[in-house]
Amino acid sequence: MKAVVQRVKSSAVVVDGETIGKIGKGYNVLLGVFPDDTKKDAEILAAKIAKLRIFEDEDEKMNMSILDVDGEVLAISQFTLCADIKKGNRPSFTTAAKPDYANELYEYFMEQLKANGIRKVEHGSFGADMQVEIHNDGPVTIIMDTTIWNKRD
Repeated sequence: MKAVVQRVKSSAVVVDGETIGKIGKGYNVLLGVFPDDTKKDAEILAAKIAKLRIFEDEDEKMNMSILDVDGEVLAISQFTLCADIKKGNRPSFTTAAKPDYANELYEYFMEQLKANGIRKVEHGSFGADMQVEIHNDGPVTIIMDTTIWNKRD
């Protein structure tokens, strides 16, 4: 499971001209699911994101978590994070999980964010053509990949 975590002042997702998810201060999380990802990956990733200390404290040091600042999350499914670009110039997406399985883990991931204490978790529309508005704060962007915590053979 791969996530791009962006610290934002605000973020929103629009589908067919309608805003379906909107947050204030917090994280915009783009999530890619691979076929061998499991619920354990979603649990690890959600816990890490909840505890990630990239908000500034009173000394302007990145020392506070989203929980410390009562931040919000907008989670967007993004299969293109699973792109295979080893050969050629056109990415292949065969390394992404099948849609039904990916959506199941995406939904579970959002449940886990809430279970880890994040008060507000908004989302996009799985598989839809979405326009995502991101007002980066910093900018601060962290890429997380669960393979670093879950060594696979």
